[in-house]
Amino acid sequence: MVEALLGFAGIFLLMLLRVPIAFAMGAAGFVGMGLIRSWPAAVSSTATEFLDIAAYTLSVVPLFVLMGNLVTRAGMSRELYRAAYAFIGHWRGGLSMSTIAACAGFGAICGSSIATAATMARVAMPEMRRFGYQDSFAAGSIAAGGTLGILIPPSIIMVIYGIMTSTSIGALFAAGFIPGILALALYLGTAALVTARNPELGPPGERTAWPGRLLALRDVWAVLVLFVLVIGGMYGGLFTPTEGAGVGAFGGFLFALGRRTLTLRILGDVLLDTALTTAMLFTILIGASIFSSFVNFTTMPGDLQMFVKQFEVQPIFVIIAICVIYVVLGTAMEELSMMLLTVPIFFPLIQELGFDPVWFGILIVCVIEIGMISPPVGMNVFVLSSVLPDVPTNQIWKGVTPFIFADIFRLAILIAFPTITLFLPQLLKL
Repeated sequence: MVEALLGFAGIFLLMLLRVPIAFAMGAAGFVGMGLIRSWPAAVSSTATEFLDIAAYTLSVVPLFVLMGNLVTRAGMSRELYRAAYAFIGHWRGGLSMSTIAACAGFGAICGSSIATAATMARVAMPEMRRFGYQDSFAAGSIAAGGTLGILIPPSIIMVIYGIMTSTSIGALFAAGFIPGILALALYLGTAALVTARNPELGPPGERTAWPGRLLALRDVWAVLVLFVLVIGGMYGGLFTPTEGAGVGAFGGFLFALGRRTLTLRILGDVLLDTALTTAMLFTILIGASIFSSFVNFTTMPGDLQMFVKQFEVQPIFVIIAICVIYVVLGTAMEELSMMLLTVPIFFPLIQELGFDPVWFGILIVCVIEIGMISPPVGMNVFVLSSVLPDVPTNQIWKGVTPFIFADIFRLAILIAFPTITLFLPQLLKL
């Protein structure tokens, strides 16, 4: 137990010294393994983790990243926003709601929270400013809506969790649907409540006639086709998640090509961005795997189980405590690193207590969503700060705060009623 705690202390110390989290985790794990076992064992374990990154199952990650980059280039985000605006843009706060709804649709074919927030900021922010929306509320809506990208399947975070814990990726995707719809409903309700209390934050937009609504709805057929192709093909037994990611990437390529938005130069940029994102994800994954191997050789997992059992508390309180820990960690750590660092510690405890790993995976995604918009290290907020440099960061924090409370309320609902999460996986017998 002491060795593992010293390892965690080493990681945070290196982070304070501005060492990237991936290298901090890798260094702490390597040194820890060398000290408690032997240096040859540390070298061998580290080499194994580097080799394991070439596993076939992990190829699903760059393929989903590529699909997201291609659909972004195809301009689908703008069409989603236009369709949502046509139906609800004339309501008070309607442009904010349209943005959130478009984020949900874009997340269904992108799988990345950061990409969703960055893309929708370029699409929605000019429109909200044109109708007099305050920057804080507008940016907060985009930051919050962007988090839907990792909950509504396909989701890169779910894929990595599934690979780490040997949990069915198909079951995780199915489990994300209803919580994703719940998140969308709560975000829309939050936007309506905020603008009801202060109408100046989000004035109504222009009303669109029914012919215009039907025309806008027709423009989103590509999104529906791609989503049904990937998700429907997986649950129909036509292909595995990895094959589905490949089909989705190829479909995104065809749509971008058919819309004439893909030149050789743009294709090169897409491939380069995909390679850089994948390299970042895999570097973090390698560092976390090295540290996890070290932790598994300590007594920490067993000690943690014994520590919980001696208090004889209800298992649900353990889940609540873990979620609180995640929320606190999310205010200081990058979300993927946090998950990779903690899942190897908490997952054996979850199995020992008899909880469903699919349900726990969705809870992790939900607390990661909270971390992505919580100060001081909310990644979506910092992405918006770079995309919208004229909007002060403190204004974005102000605008996103009501949505954080909506997230906490949703998390409480999912903890209290696991059936909400597990209904579809059980129905599909996944």
